[in-house]
Amino acid sequence: MEVSRIRALRGPNLWSRHTSIEAIVSCTEAERAIDAIPDFEVRLRARFPELGFLQPTSHEETISMAHALEFAALGLQAQAGCPVTFSRTTATLEPGVFQVVVEYSEEAVGRLAFELAEELCKAALADAPFDLDAVLARLRELDEDERLGPSTGAIVKAAVARGIPYRRLTTGSLVQFGWGSRQRRIQAAETDRSSAIAEAIAQDKELTKKLLGAAGVPVPSGRPVADAEDAWTAAQEIGGPVVVKPQDGNQGKGVAVNIQSREQVLAAYAAAAEFSSNILVERFMPGHDFRLLVIGDRLVAAARRDPPQVIGDGRRSVRELVEQVNSDPRRSDGHATSLTKIRFDDIALATLSRQGYTADTIPPKGARVVLRNNANLSTGGTATDVTDDVHPEVAAAAIAAAQMIGLDICGIDVVCDSVLKPLQEQGGGIVEVNAAPGLRMHLSPSFGKGRAVGEAIVGMMFTAGENARIPVVAVAGTNGKTTTVRLTAHLLTLAGNRVGMTNSDGVYIERERIDSGDCSGPKSARNVLLHPDVDAAVFETARGGVLREGLAFDRCDVAIVTNIGMGDHLGLSYISTVEDLAVVKRIVVENVAPHGIAVLNAADPIVAAMAASCPGTVTFFASDRHHPVIATHRAQGQRVVYRDDRDIVAAEGKHELRFALADIPITRNGAIAFQVENAMAAIAAAWALDLDWTVVRRGLDSFVNDAATAPGRFNMFDYRGATLIADYGHNPDAILALVQAVENIPATRRLVVISGAGDRRDVDIRQQTEILGDAFDAVILYQDQCQRGRADGEVLALLRQGLAHAKRATTVEEIRGEFPAIDAALARLQSGDLCLILIDQVEEALAHIAKRIAET
Repeated sequence: MEVSRIRALRGPNLWSRHTSIEAIVSCTEAERAIDAIPDFEVRLRARFPELGFLQPTSHEETISMAHALEFAALGLQAQAGCPVTFSRTTATLEPGVFQVVVEYSEEAVGRLAFELAEELCKAALADAPFDLDAVLARLRELDEDERLGPSTGAIVKAAVARGIPYRRLTTGSLVQFGWGSRQRRIQAAETDRSSAIAEAIAQDKELTKKLLGAAGVPVPSGRPVADAEDAWTAAQEIGGPVVVKPQDGNQGKGVAVNIQSREQVLAAYAAAAEFSSNILVERFMPGHDFRLLVIGDRLVAAARRDPPQVIGDGRRSVRELVEQVNSDPRRSDGHATSLTKIRFDDIALATLSRQGYTADTIPPKGARVVLRNNANLSTGGTATDVTDDVHPEVAAAAIAAAQMIGLDICGIDVVCDSVLKPLQEQGGGIVEVNAAPGLRMHLSPSFGKGRAVGEAIVGMMFTAGENARIPVVAVAGTNGKTTTVRLTAHLLTLAGNRVGMTNSDGVYIERERIDSGDCSGPKSARNVLLHPDVDAAVFETARGGVLREGLAFDRCDVAIVTNIGMGDHLGLSYISTVEDLAVVKRIVVENVAPHGIAVLNAADPIVAAMAASCPGTVTFFASDRHHPVIATHRAQGQRVVYRDDRDIVAAEGKHELRFALADIPITRNGAIAFQVENAMAAIAAAWALDLDWTVVRRGLDSFVNDAATAPGRFNMFDYRGATLIADYGHNPDAILALVQAVENIPATRRLVVISGAGDRRDVDIRQQTEILGDAFDAVILYQDQCQRGRADGEVLALLRQGLAHAKRATTVEEIRGEFPAIDAALARLQSGDLCLILIDQVEEALAHIAKRIAET
């Protein structure tokens, strides 16, 4: 078995809406049916007893080694704790070659699971050892490193529940919610509006105390100290027990509480100095340690924190008791779980010493042994929810503290006997204000109920009902995508939106190209959704990007499918038939939002059939107003767009709106049929987006389809009285549409310049010149700069074969090089002639044509 071409499908894809790993798996003849391999499944299950039930997806299919790999990769992730359920194995047309797809929750974990599943299958095949425990530990460790921590994860979960899309910007906790101009960002429990100044104040504990004191909030007395001796002096000034802590620390690191003797203070200073050079000594407030969480202007959660401790059983040492507590699966070394392991360090040993214990002491049964005086969860403490017990005055003090510092999400540390009474009545106070507070104690407290703090943060960031999405239009199909994308983007721009657009010649933000090349894939679309200056997005969605990576978005407002053609990359990536291709193009329709609309070509039966897959509603368009699909849809009171003589009509029931073709320049008064279809699709999209019809009319009239605004899309030029048309058409359906268009343009003689893309099937390359040979008087063949895997001259030979029975072409020439071919055609043109140039290097060829025109 050989595993190759592993891909991560990061969005809705050919197989499902799940993020998945897709691999090509080649099996030997013996591996195509594991039943034929003696005891293979027995050995496989002996190594992985939790392996799922091996079954094919159809009755005719046998269980191959690829199927075993599929279930092993899924099962290993599931046993490691990953929430995955989907997998699929499909045989390709190549004997013994399969496409295996397995869902992942974290991409790195999914890739590793594939690798380890392959090792498992090979170990079972060779009857070799396989350490399942070590493999699962490896996957769990990686998953813990990769997945969002509990705080960030809770916020993301709350956002997803509201339909807000998200994207991780790093492997850490930096996350973007929403798209374009409606986006917001968080990093753990910080938002993009958490003030850097406020966070700096919160880190400066002395400054925090001064500001809170000025606001009338009770705080402990104390001061910064210069060295260990000064710390002892400050402790004497305060009198009674004190707290020694870093002035700019966090998570309870280096904090020592309730200490009195000189030795204790000096030791505490040394421990604090390991974390900061600025040390603070302040009065110790007796009582319980509480954490109050303020989000915006509301107290949303409160917890009592207890220091890390163990209870003696009269048999085991303190160290052994700690090991037992740390074995709780809720505890880990980091913050990935609800609790953190108790650790032995100098502070823990010093705390034990004050109680008369060492790490090896066996405490009496029932004895409470404290490992640390501070109660931070990050040092092993526990939490009990007390949200419902907080007195209104205590809540008001916490909110005042957060607002005084300026934090939108704030953890307030309070020490008092009880939160049931005002702080002043019991001598309690606020000892710290924390930016980016941990949420674990409120989400999953050790005791009591968890609080919806993720929902509260999302509720603060977004108004009720807001989903942070911008309108997204996805355009798929064989031909007409780029022009439809550009026209739709033009209409949205005139409606007052800052539009992001991707197509086969670049990425555009507010009409400025920020990237060039074929940008019709998901990477470019994701970049547009990241851009903060985008109010609406229009994406050309090519089949290649969808197959490689899936969609860039989870759903769109409008999905347009222009048509499905025979020559659109068939034979690549196991897409062998038009039906296969339709399944890929249909993905944008399947992922229309429930409130959204699919705009489908009624005249294309394969496209029209996609209506059944749309979660939203459908608008059909077609040139024939009497087409059965159009007539039926309209009779049902649904939206249709069609051509009626010299008008395009948008109709819903009995209501009609007409657009004169004379006012839509790209159609040339309706003479160019495919441009009429592109205009109909764009009108339907504008209707779906509820654009003002006055704006739509103005946009249709002002849209220019020249080499600057729509390069390679039926760009027309005048050359010494002859008509030049440059187009990027490169499949039989596009060629046929172009021929139909130029036949409506008068000409004395017709010439065509053509090459062929080497990654098309032989039949598709030949068919292009079969069509052209019946429509043009002269044909000039040239060879593309890149032959895409073909031998030198191979494409030219196929093009010549297509001209073997030409009914019209009397002259056929072969010229090496695109620009020499263009020059040869121009040299043969006379006034009144027409020349169609099918360009390869779009920008360079158009620049060359412009140069030649300027020379006349």
